[in-house]
Amino acid sequence: MTDHETLAELESRIAFQEDAIDKLSEMVAKQEMDIERLTRMVKILNVQLREMGTGENVGDANEVPPHY
Repeated sequence: MTDHETLAELESRIAFQEDAIDKLSEMVAKQEMDIERLTRMVKILNVQLREMGTGENVGDANEVPPHY
């Protein structure tokens, strides 16, 4: 292999690696946004569950249904 061929091979590898890094970076950024969105959703659901647990119907679970 000549120096020119070796240099062309290295440039090709670098270009491929840069493309792969760019794609991975985009994927990580998207996953970070998804994680933030899911975290917000979990917080909202936790608040809703707490509100349901502190509601007036908490004691109703142990009561006998009206048809008994």
